Amino acid sequence: MAIADVLKFDSNADIFAWKHPNTELNSFTQLIVNEAQEAVFVKNGQICDVFGPGRYRLTSDNLPILQKLINIPFGGRSPFSAEVWFINKAFSLDIKWGTSSPIQIQDPKYNVFLPVRAFGQFGIQVEDSIKFLVKLVGTMQFFNKNTLTNYFRGLYTTRVKDHISTCLIKSKISIL
Repeated sequence: MAIADVLKFDSNADIFAWKHPNTELNSFTQLIVNEAQEAVFVKNGQICDVFGPGRYRLTSDNLPILQKLINIPFGGRSPFSAEVWFINKAFSLDIKWGTSSPIQIQDPKYNVFLPVRAFGQFGIQVEDSIKFLVKLVGTMQFFNKNTLTNYFRGLYTTRVKDHISTCLIKSKISIL
């Protein structure tokens, strides 16, 4: 373990949340949070603080000089673990979605089932870093566009199928 660590994440737009791999932070750790990011500091399993853009000094119970001695009873690992999550707060406008297979919709005029596909694109922005971390990310190492799309795929498909069916039936529109 270094005497002074610097935690920073230069993310790409595909990653919404990323956990820094170093969990043995010491009292000299510097945290650098870029614009359009927030960093969430978790210590002893609880969220302690949220940091906006800037440079910060994190405090923990780890002392670099005594680290090896303190860690002996714990198999060489620090008993004082802490995590830093970087949350991307920028708008992501190009998240594509689509039905993985055709949806079978009954034509209201001819009463036959027809395969219909749906696809589109949407944008999101993380508003509340803590809620996002607790409710969606959980203990994953990162959360990206693919994770988001896979997570909501079932919901999209159900809602799209219901909406298309409702529109076709109410409007008595034939797909044929």
